[in-house]
Amino acid sequence: MGSAMEWYQYLSLGLTAWPAVYLKVPWIAHALWMFGLFLGLGIWQGVVFLCETMDKNKKYKAARAAAVAIGKPLLVAGGPLGVSRRRRFLKLMAHGQGDVCLDIDPRAFDGCPCGVVADVRYIPFADKGFGAVFASHVLEHLPSVADAQKALAELDRVAEAVFVAYPYRQSIVAWLIPSHHLWVWQKEGKTYFKQRRI
Repeated sequence: MGSAMEWYQYLSLGLTAWPAVYLKVPWIAHALWMFGLFLGLGIWQGVVFLCETMDKNKKYKAARAAAVAIGKPLLVAGGPLGVSRRRRFLKLMAHGQGDVCLDIDPRAFDGCPCGVVADVRYIPFADKGFGAVFASHVLEHLPSVADAQKALAELDRVAEAVFVAYPYRQSIVAWLIPSHHLWVWQKEGKTYFKQRRI
């Protein structure tokens, strides 16, 4: 790099001298650039995760309140423990339980007061038997838009109000999960689906 005097000159010039240091020691520039990139990505994904979690919790609370106000039970589609081994081992629930929990995997609702193994496209309950249904991170796992529309129609059939939580498109994790076949989003009270290209 040079003598101690050169270092002193670079440092004594203040921030304007840093580009000259980068040019003489390129690995420093590269390391700082990579650090900044990963720090920025980490902050961005942290904000996305926080927003997703807040939206999911808000919808769960709204579903619980709607069920109580109507005076009928709450159905939760998509068990609170999900399919993650870590979540099940730690008994770390992704969201609250319903009076009835429905999932295709019985491990997803282990410990819930009333769990039902069923496909969300074929819900084995009577019309409007629930005050509300909260479907959390379920619809994006269905193989096609037609299947998701059928599932949404079933949710609407069995409950007075439907609340849907889903992963955001801005989430890198959502892009990496191979069982996510659809993008789900809501706008002005309407739910939309789009087939993912995998």
